[in-house]
Amino acid sequence: MTEKEAHITVQDLTMAYGDFVLMRDLTFTINRGDIFIVMGGSGCGKSTMMTILIGLKAPAKGKVFYGEVDFWGAGQQTRDQIIRRAGVMYQSGALWSSMTLAENIALPLETYTDLSRARIREVVELKLALVGMAGFAEFYPSEISGGMQKRAGIARAMALDPEILFFDEPSAGLDPVSARRLDDLILELRESLGTTMVVVTHELASIFAIGSNSVFLDVSKRTMTATGNPNQLLAETQDPNLRLFLTRGEKS
Repeated sequence: MTEKEAHITVQDLTMAYGDFVLMRDLTFTINRGDIFIVMGGSGCGKSTMMTILIGLKAPAKGKVFYGEVDFWGAGQQTRDQIIRRAGVMYQSGALWSSMTLAENIALPLETYTDLSRARIREVVELKLALVGMAGFAEFYPSEISGGMQKRAGIARAMALDPEILFFDEPSAGLDPVSARRLDDLILELRESLGTTMVVVTHELASIFAIGSNSVFLDVSKRTMTATGNPNQLLAETQDPNLRLFLTRGEKS
């Protein structure tokens, strides 16, 4: 069995807003190739965790390592270089409404590469094909469904061939069928590209369907109480709060 390689390591992290401590004593590892779930109830700090991991908010305490590099201990240029190798899909898809899907996906390529227009067009078509949206390049976001907007958002997040993809509540606002299709897409992309995925979600179906590793943020204790494969955590946990979250209070 191949030994797992740490991609992101969080050590003794505290998340806070001023004097208000949201979460403390967070220590966990996201391995290369994981679909890592950041899970917990409303207000536990899932989205705040993502902003810390992608460089938008500094932790109040503790460290985040990308490989061997102390992310928040490094300079801005180093952090920018690290995050350039990551892609982010925000909850709404966050597509520019005035741009076609092709223009949305091309934007990071035009900003951060020296590729020709013809080559950018090829990359755009490839990314749309990867998410099952070949032929939709000239559509505007308002002309497609919510599920398709999410797929287009993933295509844009993949534009620069990132090593890590971050998803903020990817299934939010989707019907169960569209949410399942999105889960299937995430699994397919991980299998075909080997990308590390970090998914912020509280959707149980997604957590169990795609998660290979996870951390549970307990809002009542203001700290993490578990890390590991979600299905294994459900089978083995003795923590009533985690069990309640993973079963939604259903009788076993």
